[in-house]
Amino acid sequence: MNARARRLAVALAATAVLPLALSACSDSKGGDSGKPDSSSPASASRGGGDMGGSAGDTTAVDQPFGSACSAVPKNGAGSFDGMAKDPVATAASHNPALSTLVAAVKKAGLVDTLNNAQDITVFAPTDDAFKKIPKATLDKVLADKATLTKILTYHVVGKKLTPKDLEHGSFATLEKSKLTTAGSGESYTVDDSAKVVCGDVKTANANVYIVDTVLMPKS
Repeated sequence: MNARARRLAVALAATAVLPLALSACSDSKGGDSGKPDSSSPASASRGGGDMGGSAGDTTAVDQPFGSACSAVPKNGAGSFDGMAKDPVATAASHNPALSTLVAAVKKAGLVDTLNNAQDITVFAPTDDAFKKIPKATLDKVLADKATLTKILTYHVVGKKLTPKDLEHGSFATLEKSKLTTAGSGESYTVDDSAKVVCGDVKTANANVYIVDTVLMPKS
């Protein structure tokens, strides 16, 4: 009887453990296979897996592009992730290549206007873009608030533009006249002259396209 009892106990124990083992195995496989399936495509398209979550999924297909993007800091307030957390004028202030633009925006009193606007696109000239303007002319413009405001608001479109929108577009600006865009892939121009050197940069309230030439209103 003792031998039979021992065998019965062993059999019962094995029967009880088996479902638990199968359940653990199933959970392990399901969890492991689920995570790579959902995260690896986003990680592959972003070039890294440390920006996951829903925010990572929505930006996976529209990563910033262009030759000047390599100069953007990898971390901190001036990085792409950092700028995405701030409204556009604040975000621009963290980018050392946009210091002249930021100074001009402050002189024109447009910081709050840009930061409080919703769903806009800003074509942001680099410092080198401003250097193309003769210094005497630039100094005169910076000292004339009305003219400066007119030029700066010409760089702003009242909706968010995607790279696809830029392929062949004509858009009303806050200055009230229209600018035109053309291109494809990662090569775009604005008004047939300014080149996008770092495009589709996200801020909290705007899409930003950094350009190599200051845009001038038609009127």
